[in-house]
Amino acid sequence: MAAVARRLGVAPSTLRTWDRRYGLGPSRHTGGKHRRYGAADINRLELMQRALLRGASTAEAARYALTASIAEVSDELAEPPAAEPAEVPDRSVARRLRTAALAMDGAAVQRALAELLAESGALTAWENVIEPVLSALGNGWAGAQAGAEAEYLLSECVLGALVRSTPVLDSPRNQRPVLLSLVPDERENLPVYALAACLAERRISTLLFGNPPPAEVLAGAVQRSAPSAVVLRAQRPASADERLLPRVSRGRQRCRVFAWGPGWAPASLPEQVEHLVDLRAAVERIEYVLLGK
Repeated sequence: MAAVARRLGVAPSTLRTWDRRYGLGPSRHTGGKHRRYGAADINRLELMQRALLRGASTAEAARYALTASIAEVSDELAEPPAAEPAEVPDRSVARRLRTAALAMDGAAVQRALAELLAESGALTAWENVIEPVLSALGNGWAGAQAGAEAEYLLSECVLGALVRSTPVLDSPRNQRPVLLSLVPDERENLPVYALAACLAERRISTLLFGNPPPAEVLAGAVQRSAPSAVVLRAQRPASADERLLPRVSRGRQRCRVFAWGPGWAPASLPEQVEHLVDLRAAVERIEYVLLGK
């Protein structure tokens, strides 16, 4: 039960209530009096949680989970095999971007980024080109006679390119937005813009705070916007304050809370808060929790 509660971001007492009132509990029996959640049990609970995040009452969500779980599993089994992953960009793209940044050629950097994002998408572009080149410049690229100015130029161009590649969605798949924010006193904002771009490609709408607001402003934004999920990015342990997490989970409606980035210590997070390690994990987990795909 503890493991399932951590996976869903709820308290174990909530799982006990759902089991007692709605029959959404573990069905597998082990030796003695122990019962364990199987894959079908977890599938039903995840369906229930998605319904809750979309505004259903607890009773409505439970009925939906019990009636829809078999149908959803059948649909998933009937789906064709997933397409092969997109081709990883050639290293020449990274070299082109690096050369343009070192030459302080802003126009060339912007052209390279626009082409990369259009051809590869935000997730592949970030993982295989943008983040490695930024890291290499920040660490002092071997053989490069350049200072921090090249890294600053590239960072500004990446920010602009990510914003331009993030459309305003007319008909998002999620009814309530995902609120993305840096924690107070954090300054490395490119990852949250990359996450917004990746989610937009999957037609998931977001509410983004790239400039970290004070804790009381962030809590007020959660109260007013009623997001389906809140993602807080912390790069440095010094800026990751666990006291902020309960404040952003007290909105008018239920929402999931995710602590994202290397600044968070997973062992010290509340049991209802899920830790996300990297961009791909954040994109895929948020999409699955909200929409099941």
